[in-house]
Amino acid sequence: MFSDSSIPRDTIQAYLETHYQVFGETPMTLHIGQFNPALAALHDARHVASSAFITACNPLGQNFAPQANAARQEALARELDALGVTYIEGIGQHPSNNWPGEASFLVLGVALDVAKTLGGTHRQNAIVWCGADAVPQLILLR
Repeated sequence: MFSDSSIPRDTIQAYLETHYQVFGETPMTLHIGQFNPALAALHDARHVASSAFITACNPLGQNFAPQANAARQEALARELDALGVTYIEGIGQHPSNNWPGEASFLVLGVALDVAKTLGGTHRQNAIVWCGADAVPQLILLR
């Protein structure tokens, strides 16, 4: 499924295991490949058919300093504001490895191509895409 990616297999496995936590009025945790009823309800309430979980932290899997990640995340927020999309803060955190949690946004109503472009612009290996079925999917970008 991911055999044509240049991303190391252990990194992909970590992404598949990560807990993608969404804050806000309806906190939830997204898991790759698992239907999320809270996400489905959020999509319905916001009248959107899709969303994407995106970060600007740690480009290309390189561990950046917290201040650098915060500045990158602020730049992503400004870009999302300019696009006029609604987003909710969150964090991507692996349940057992030592990789630091990454501040992220659940972007509501964003098209897959736009979400992929945002991830690519911010030099990410992957994004999490959530379509109308409310089943998060790992989308590799390289």
